Amino acid sequence: MAVVADDLIARSIEVLRHGQAPSGAFVASPSFPVYRYAWLRDGAFCAYALDCVGEPEPAAAFHAWVGRSIESHRVMVERAILTIDAGDPPPPEQMPPARYTLDGLLEHHEEGEAWPNFQVDGYGMWLWALAEHVRGPVDSGLRETVDLVARYVRATWPLRSFSCWEEFDGGEHASTLGAAIAGLQAAARLLDAPVWEREADRVRERLLDRFVRDGRFMRGPDDERVDGSLLWLGVPFRVLPLDDPHVEATVEAVRRDLHRPGGGVYRYLGDTYYGGGEWILLACSLAWHEVSRGNHAAAQPLREWVRAQAAPNGDLPEQVSRHPQSPSMYAPWIERWGPVATPLLWSHGMYLIMETAFGA
Repeated sequence: MAVVADDLIARSIEVLRHGQAPSGAFVASPSFPVYRYAWLRDGAFCAYALDCVGEPEPAAAFHAWVGRSIESHRVMVERAILTIDAGDPPPPEQMPPARYTLDGLLEHHEEGEAWPNFQVDGYGMWLWALAEHVRGPVDSGLRETVDLVARYVRATWPLRSFSCWEEFDGGEHASTLGAAIAGLQAAARLLDAPVWEREADRVRERLLDRFVRDGRFMRGPDDERVDGSLLWLGVPFRVLPLDDPHVEATVEAVRRDLHRPGGGVYRYLGDTYYGGGEWILLACSLAWHEVSRGNHAAAQPLREWVRAQAAPNGDLPEQVSRHPQSPSMYAPWIERWGPVATPLLWSHGMYLIMETAFGA
């Protein structure tokens, strides 16, 4: 039985508030040990969700934490930019991190346990979320940080990096370029600097030149599959207008290949993580797009499915594995890391964003 909508909205706000450390960082999941860090990507959407529901103070605390964390590693970021510009990029493990500890420090793992570090998309997503929070030029307290991050995105977007799913898969990902475009466009607004709009146009040209086949976006230039993260090229990043044929064809491919009728949305065909189940945040993303296009009837079943996945206390998981793509890969992940991450703050954040879209 689905949790009552008002209760799930309240619980989602509570999960985000309780998952925010005193520093302002959002932990990815408080009960899943390997997600005990603060990802820029997850946090950006959580902060935006709180802005959407009229909770700007915790969103501001997150943005302030990001600013402090990046500034405390300014030397690392500047060094990466300089070496990339000189044609000698540092190895991925020496790049600025995709995630920090809740205190804004670099993570430390035992040998062989480190997760992929070099992920450009989170930095673009943070700029996007900050611009949505500020709604105008940024004040002097974060101005230098925004400039630094914009320069970092400009230097790194042409490089091969890990995707939003922490996977390499050839190192070129349409969703990463979409996040870079959104971040650079945000930097132009935050700094009142048109140079970043021009850089966003360069990235868009690359995206359209190398990541389109048969009129729709592909997850990579050599990977024709559609990916759930491609939904963000439309909503919220507005890489192209929502009625652009490329966007429409891409969303249609997501509906066809990744949306299980009456269910959620898979990340991509061939996913094996916890069996490759249906992701809450992607079901919310597809519903968000549908509502933004005025297709409330198509969005409502996704909304109802998400509500039905909540635990009795209202917690939402990362993914639902009742209809996995790779059933034999479910047990190995359970043995390795335990049950699926629940609650996942990003799932709750996307639920709030979706509900806000319905009410807009």
